[in-house]
Amino acid sequence: MACFFRRRVALQLAEVCGLSEDVFIPLISAVPVSKKQSAADLCVSVKRLLQNGAVAAGGDLQSKTQALANQMKRDAVVEEVSAGRGVILFRLNKLILAQKLLEQLRSEPDVFGVKSELLHHLQGGRTLVEFSSPNIAKKFHAGHLRSTIIGNFIANLKKALGKEVIRVNYLGDWGMQFGLLGAGFERFGSQEKLRTQPLEHLFEVYVQVNREAERDESVRSAAAEFFRRLEQNEDQALALWRQFREITVDEYKRIYQRLGVHFDHYSGEAFHHHQTQNVLDVLMSQGLLKTTEKGTAVVDLSEAGDMSSYATLVRSDGTSLYITRDVAAALDRKQRFGFDEMIYVTDKSQTVHFQQLFHILQTMGHQWTERCVHVAFGLVQGMSTRRGEVVFLEDVLEEARSRMLNNMRQSSSERKYFLITLLPVDIGDVQTVIVFYSVLMFIKCVCQDFRGPLMSDYKFDWDKVLQAHGDTGVFLQYTHARLCSLLRRHASETHSCCDVSPLVDSRSVSVLQHLLRYDEVLLQSANELQPRHLVIFLMTLSHLAASAHRELPVKGSSAAVAQARLCLFSAVRSVLANGMRILGITPVEKM
Repeated sequence: MACFFRRRVALQLAEVCGLSEDVFIPLISAVPVSKKQSAADLCVSVKRLLQNGAVAAGGDLQSKTQALANQMKRDAVVEEVSAGRGVILFRLNKLILAQKLLEQLRSEPDVFGVKSELLHHLQGGRTLVEFSSPNIAKKFHAGHLRSTIIGNFIANLKKALGKEVIRVNYLGDWGMQFGLLGAGFERFGSQEKLRTQPLEHLFEVYVQVNREAERDESVRSAAAEFFRRLEQNEDQALALWRQFREITVDEYKRIYQRLGVHFDHYSGEAFHHHQTQNVLDVLMSQGLLKTTEKGTAVVDLSEAGDMSSYATLVRSDGTSLYITRDVAAALDRKQRFGFDEMIYVTDKSQTVHFQQLFHILQTMGHQWTERCVHVAFGLVQGMSTRRGEVVFLEDVLEEARSRMLNNMRQSSSERKYFLITLLPVDIGDVQTVIVFYSVLMFIKCVCQDFRGPLMSDYKFDWDKVLQAHGDTGVFLQYTHARLCSLLRRHASETHSCCDVSPLVDSRSVSVLQHLLRYDEVLLQSANELQPRHLVIFLMTLSHLAASAHRELPVKGSSAAVAQARLCLFSAVRSVLANGMRILGITPVEKM
């Protein structure tokens, strides 16, 4: 319902400036709630009005701001207009603010914010999101979690905004790494260990063969030969590859289910291996593929056409590369799914790769590449799969389980009861308690790890990952569950309020002003494809709700006051749940 208030302000701006009110809708912002309370609810930057040609240029900015503010009218909705530093401030009628916001949240709680006029241009169409994409024959480690969480968030956000979303897990299941692993397994592998401890054994082999390859040229040659055999569909090599892939995919599906993440398609490089020749043929027919003196096939990416920058698509031995298969995958996806936009979510080390990929596709004449995006994020430092210095997801879960058991053993009876009842499970079901606690730790990672820019590197730290205090996902869950508990205790009372007059106190108004920003936060999140704006919004909402819960009691209040407050708390719970689901967090109702 923020659009109702923006529309009223836009009408006034349109009348003063002589333009359509639609010009001003995206320029009007809700004033953020802060410790130093502002009387204003909405504002518009005069600098932005100048940039958009809504007002004539020239003159002193502050004088222009004051002059525009003086021309604005006051009415039943907009009670006051004033000039700030380069912004025009609008104070709304708080009774109407409460009535309009709570009315929509009561009638359409699941779509609050997402139907805003600010977001109309983002709705409709089909989005393909490629994320997680671990390599087969390797265990899921903490570094994979970043791509999984970010990609899941983007897919959830796009779906919430009305897009048809296709979630693709593009497994690294081809390439020279499998030449190395295959050669290593033929030297060091054991089928018996592969049956009993499949991924542990494959990881051991991978680490060992990498160490051997660093000092032994024959190992590198054997790896190249094994991959050549794969490319030529040699039966024994393919059988081993299929065994590795089946083992890994089964393990990954179990982990994704545990994390609450799903995919519409499990694809992989191998799926597009046979399509690479068609790509090379097209590039050759377009005169884009060139052969170097070393016998490699490349595409010139330089602006001057002098080969100062190029991408290699075929090795001198005739085998394909990762980028060759990515070109084939992009073309195949466009044909199969007819997406309007495609989003790749990987760490920033692949930035150059995607720049080359998009350049090649554009050079081939595919204009839809302009709607392909690479969402890069910082690396998880302190892990190297080649040397074995890696923190696996299951290790973190086990550590969380261990710490939970230790907490329960050392706690007083009262504290132990709290720890157990913190979780929506049978008190005697200790294992379920521990598993749920582990999942909460990763919910925490969503909220703490991604409060800053995605490009920032993340140093893995056990204490940080397993911390349960502060602004974490556990706090979001606790706030949501607490509101659910409050609403259950007063289930016999209606949560729809006709009289909103009890909600003009400072605590209630702060909550309402913050809810007014939700559609803007969704817009920021969609434009930047980063979760931090939504994370910060939900954390602030939780803190505001906690303060309101302490200072605005329902029990003991008059019927009208209790009803109005329940309506407010119900609205907060709905928005909190909606935002958590977009982040990939399933809200719990009991803690």
